[in-house]
Amino acid sequence: MITCSIQPTLLNTSEATRYMETLATTIPQSLHIFASSYIQDLLIADLDPAAAKTAISIMGPFLSAFGFLFILRIVMSWYPKLPVGKFPYVFAYAPTEPILRVTRKVIPPLGGVDVTPVVWFGLISFLNEILVGPQGLLVLLSQQVQTG
Repeated sequence: MITCSIQPTLLNTSEATRYMETLATTIPQSLHIFASSYIQDLLIADLDPAAAKTAISIMGPFLSAFGFLFILRIVMSWYPKLPVGKFPYVFAYAPTEPILRVTRKVIPPLGGVDVTPVVWFGLISFLNEILVGPQGLLVLLSQQVQTG
């Protein structure tokens, strides 16, 4: 029968303090390096410049069109008696109403004023600027030089 005995090593106070300080600085740095590289890989998903250009060509017009539709919905909200199911108005109403209906459950009208089109216009403008604006992430990725 094989037995093994482990003797605990007692550290004096200065050694224990030094050991804890080393752990306190090393672990967060290691976690930060791992998390930042993981998040970077997750967010940009290793897009090559050609894929970024394709994403720009799809997302740019899509975000611009929906931004315009939400501006129309803001103006349409000033006239509550508009026949939204009829010809010119249905083009702005039909694509945006499903999104706004869900958002109204979270953000009810304030003082009788529906603010959800303004919220969505702000969100789409933000996404447009962050992704496909002049300094947007996808634009910067499309300008990146392939290395390696």
